[in-house]
Amino acid sequence: MKQRIITAIVALVIFFPLVIIGGLPFTIAVYAIATIGLYELLRMKNIRIFSFEGILTWMTLAIMLMPSKWANEVQELIGYSKIEMIFAFILILLIFTVISKNRFTFDQAAFTAFGSLYVGIGFYYLIETRFYGFEYVFYALLVIWTTDSGAYFTGRKFGKRKLWPEISPNKTIEGFVGGIILAVILACVFQYFYPIAPSYMMLVIVTMIASVIGQLGDLVESALKRHFGVKDSGNLLPGHGGILDRFDSLLFVLPLIHFLHLVG
Repeated sequence: MKQRIITAIVALVIFFPLVIIGGLPFTIAVYAIATIGLYELLRMKNIRIFSFEGILTWMTLAIMLMPSKWANEVQELIGYSKIEMIFAFILILLIFTVISKNRFTFDQAAFTAFGSLYVGIGFYYLIETRFYGFEYVFYALLVIWTTDSGAYFTGRKFGKRKLWPEISPNKTIEGFVGGIILAVILACVFQYFYPIAPSYMMLVIVTMIASVIGQLGDLVESALKRHFGVKDSGNLLPGHGGILDRFDSLLFVLPLIHFLHLVG
């Protein structure tokens, strides 16, 4: 626990100033974080990021992360949209299965293509969310962290019924509900100081959905690690694991708050 707290404090000291600064420094930082996340994901499948297929996958991720403003400028310059460029790289990955004579298989191509989407969509919306204001990023992080803390402490104190033992044996239904409750309470406090929703009713609804989806995002990462037989996605963050271990909920929550029109 001590190691987790120290790592969290160091990460916050580095990450929060970048969130406040925003702009190019924040975008570069997100690109770096997402690249590490992709590296962790590819390693589970024994694909080296510094291979031809690994570099192609990273390039797909890089396009996916491209902010909408940059994407519009690139389209004006070269005549191709962001979606068209992503499709082109996916087609190249598929063609490479033939060129490599199935050393790089269709299964691996599907994994790399879907993996770039899994990592890329969430981090893309992290960049986009910051353009609307740092308070929206803080709100998303607040929901994720309070849900995580509320689920952990409620589960330890009152947890009896397992939530999904086949995927994550330590999570409980009581913890699941406790995480939602704490997230809603602190989101309402946040709304008092930084009104990000037009009403408390909308805020409560969005926060409840975001808390649920964030916990499901955590379970998706747990299912992925269980499938590949690894305990953590990486060891970059002592006590926390890797980037995907720490940002698994964020990859789902940030797109959601855009889909629910809290942002945008």
